[in-house]
Amino acid sequence: QVQVVESGGGLVQPGGSLRLSCAASGSILSIYNIIGQNWYRQVAGKQREWIAGTTSGGIKKYTDSVQGRFAISRDNAKNMVYLQMNSLKLEDTGVYYCKVILDWGRKEYWGQGTQVTVSS
Repeated sequence: QVQVVESGGGLVQPGGSLRLSCAASGSILSIYNIIGQNWYRQVAGKQREWIAGTTSGGIKKYTDSVQGRFAISRDNAKNMVYLQMNSLKLEDTGVYYCKVILDWGRKEYWGQGTQVTVSS
C-alpha cells in the first residue's frame, strides 16, 4: 500500500504564491517505482480537474489555465512532488489532490487533499 499526503494549502490573496507538497510513502516503494505524479483541483459542486503532471522521464505538462503560473517539480529520492503556484487567482480556489502512479500495473494512489483559498 502507498500513503499519499498533501500539505501546504492555505489562504492567500490574489497575486500571491503557495507551494504544495505531496509525499508518498510505503514499503512497496522499495519494489516499484513512481512513474507519474499529478495534481488535481476540485471545486465544490464540480468535477475534479487535472492541473499538472510529471513523469519519471521528466516530462511536465499543465492545463492551460495554470500554464506559466504553476510549476511542478519532483524529488525522486524523497518520493516527493511539489506544485509552486504563483500569481494566484480567485478561480484557483479549491481542494488540491495529488495522485501517484506506480509501475505496478499503473496503480494509482490519491491523497486526502489540501485546501487552497484565494481571497482578498
